Amino acid sequence: MFNLPRKTLINLVIGACAVLLISNSLSCFKNSAQKTFKPHLSLIGLLKRELGGVVFYHRNMVKAEELNGEIEILRSRLFDLRELYQENTRLKNLLSFKQKTPQRFISARVIGRAVDSWSSSVIIDKGRYSGLKRGMVVINHRGLIGRIAENNDTVSKVLLISDPSQGISSIVQRSRQEGLISGTLGSNLIMRYLPEDAQITAGDIIVTSELSQFYPKGLLIGRVINIGREFSGLNRYAIVRPAVDLASIEEVLVITP
Repeated sequence: MFNLPRKTLINLVIGACAVLLISNSLSCFKNSAQKTFKPHLSLIGLLKRELGGVVFYHRNMVKAEELNGEIEILRSRLFDLRELYQENTRLKNLLSFKQKTPQRFISARVIGRAVDSWSSSVIIDKGRYSGLKRGMVVINHRGLIGRIAENNDTVSKVLLISDPSQGISSIVQRSRQEGLISGTLGSNLIMRYLPEDAQITAGDIIVTSELSQFYPKGLLIGRVINIGREFSGLNRYAIVRPAVDLASIEEVLVITP
């Protein structure tokens, strides 16, 4: 097809052979170089990875510390918000209770508890300056708490219904069976002097009776959880769970004339 001079054709063949020879030589050199430097390149890569790991570990550790600090701040804020929400809920319940009842109240906060083990009482932040007097009855929106036993100008001591020295004339709301509630220094109360044929069962609601010396009639005391028999066998008794969790009260209402 092409009429090339003999000399030109010879030069092309020689050139092609030279290119193939150089290509093979470079390929052999490349393979040889890779075999020679491969261990060094692997060591360099390993060192690079380890150094990168140290750098990233330190950076991640610093970042983790920053995130932990932010988490603790958020937890603290969440705790404060929960406390505020619970306080607002309690105060809202007290306010709603005050608005629904004709009685007059003075609200107060619990600021201390008895340190001895033979009585059950709390200290509230109101005293004579606020119009509080000994004998005044203390409640909250759930039920009866106790009465003021002592006070001064600024604070008052409230004897809780769980105190053993308390004796509260009470009545079963359903059957009108009367008895006497007293404290046990525990989480429950005991209703004594119930006759053998007393109409009382677990679940019955107990309220103050009109015979009570210190407490108005009809205040909720608690609910019967168990019935037992006195050692003498002549009377029965009832274990009553207070309507108010006396171990966790924080705000109270004092009934005033």
